[in-house]
Amino acid sequence: MPDIKTKNVVKGTVKTIDKSAVAAERMKDAYIRTKDKAEHGVYSAEGSAEEYAADRISGCADTVTREAVRQFDKQGRRGVQSTKNNISKAKEHFRQRQAQKSIKTLERGEKTIKQTAKSTGKSTIKTAKGSVKTAQKTVKTAEQTARTAIKTSEQAAKVAQKTAQASAKAARTAAQAAKATAKTTVATIKAAAKATVAAVKAIIAGTKALISAIAAGGWVAVVIIIVVCLIALIVGSCFGIFFSGEDSGSSMTMQSVVQEINTDYQTQLDTTKTNISYDVLEMSGSRAVWPEVLAVYAVKTTTDPNNPQDVATMDASKKAILKDIFWQMNTISSRTETKTEEIITETDDGHGNIVETKTTVTRTYLYISVAHKTAGEMADKFGFNADQRKQLAELLAEENRSMWSAVLYGIYTEDGQIVSVALSQIGNVGGQPYWSWYGFDSRVEWCACFVSWAANECGYIDSGIIPKFAGCTNGVQWFKDRGQWIDNSATPSPGMIIFFDWNNKGSSGPQDGLSDHVGIVERVEDGIIYTIEGNSGDSCRENHYAVGHYEILGYGVPAH
Repeated sequence: MPDIKTKNVVKGTVKTIDKSAVAAERMKDAYIRTKDKAEHGVYSAEGSAEEYAADRISGCADTVTREAVRQFDKQGRRGVQSTKNNISKAKEHFRQRQAQKSIKTLERGEKTIKQTAKSTGKSTIKTAKGSVKTAQKTVKTAEQTARTAIKTSEQAAKVAQKTAQASAKAARTAAQAAKATAKTTVATIKAAAKATVAAVKAIIAGTKALISAIAAGGWVAVVIIIVVCLIALIVGSCFGIFFSGEDSGSSMTMQSVVQEINTDYQTQLDTTKTNISYDVLEMSGSRAVWPEVLAVYAVKTTTDPNNPQDVATMDASKKAILKDIFWQMNTISSRTETKTEEIITETDDGHGNIVETKTTVTRTYLYISVAHKTAGEMADKFGFNADQRKQLAELLAEENRSMWSAVLYGIYTEDGQIVSVALSQIGNVGGQPYWSWYGFDSRVEWCACFVSWAANECGYIDSGIIPKFAGCTNGVQWFKDRGQWIDNSATPSPGMIIFFDWNNKGSSGPQDGLSDHVGIVERVEDGIIYTIEGNSGDSCRENHYAVGHYEILGYGVPAH
């Protein structure tokens, strides 16, 4: 049998593979690479799949945050800065939390790797493989979660952006509306504020604390509060009289009640003249002006200790109070006197000679006198205290004249000023204030004196708007010379000067193209011209004529 050759085995020349050591070495290398990547990554927290996904979310959040901040900044909101600060704080807190989690995770991973490196056998390899697979699944899950979170963040950012834009637009619209409301409110309150004087000054002082709220943007609420408080104060005080021009539901306004009282007053004058037989009528005196009557009424009614009432509204009981005050302030008295007098008459003897004839006649004179008390005298009569007298003075202050015109006559424009003045004189008799103002020592036909006096009260004579004239024909010529004349076919406007040519009325004779009488146009309604005339039955009164009436000569047109 041939010899069998054998090969000697040299110990140590062939290395046996130590699988456990190799696995441990590979895991150690993986750990070192992971740690190195964590130290040199873009995000310091990128030490695991979870941290990586979190950093992706954080980066997206940074982008969304910057865009949101830019949009809010663009709208100019003051809260943007604080919002940015809060976002920055939240983001920093988030990063710190993630960094802490990453460090802890790395430490746990290091311990696990060391323990795994010491173990041997297939169980170690399988465990490592299982860990790797689990880590891979975790990364995929984290990436999906990150993508979902990013989409959600983007959608939320878009919604937030649109919401911010809509809110900013709404804010701008609200601010503009508030400012417009405030402006309109200021324009509406301005007239009433003039009347309140001392009362409103107190309100203004009390509302200074609200200015900061207005500056901060709370226009609407603050303005509403101011308006409500201001109106409530005014309406409940004597200054509520300036709001009495509207019907509050009783079918009565201050204007209608004043007109009713004026009619009663004129009726008493006419009744006195009708019921007494006389040969000569002489009238004198003047009536209290309506602003004084209403001022006394307002103070007395609102401060009545037993039954205080507002004067912004009108009803039957308040009308009775006003009528009572009016007749306490105005009295009409009359008397008759029989006189035997010598009368000299002149006649023509037919040969061009004037013959004077003296005759003795007995005539009956009717004297009608109107007397009135002033607001100050009524304050004494009613025993007004210092506060009530102060309110009375404030109501009658010169700057409130236009407000009285609005309340009494519904006149709000400068062109209606002469109408307002003329209306305030209705009821005055005899003309003494007007012809004496003009310069006459005794009574004359005073219709033109009255118109001139009213024009002077408005400053129209000094400004050359209306002439000073005592003869009607002179007034007509003044307007014609300046091209400010229209004939009776026209429809006039309030404030125009109306001239008449009577048809055989009184001593004026038949119409001759020359003016016999003059007045002021008050208004025109439904084809009817309403006028205020002095020396109409020796008193100031309101009359009316149809547009185009044949006795109307024409109109002087003031150049306001």
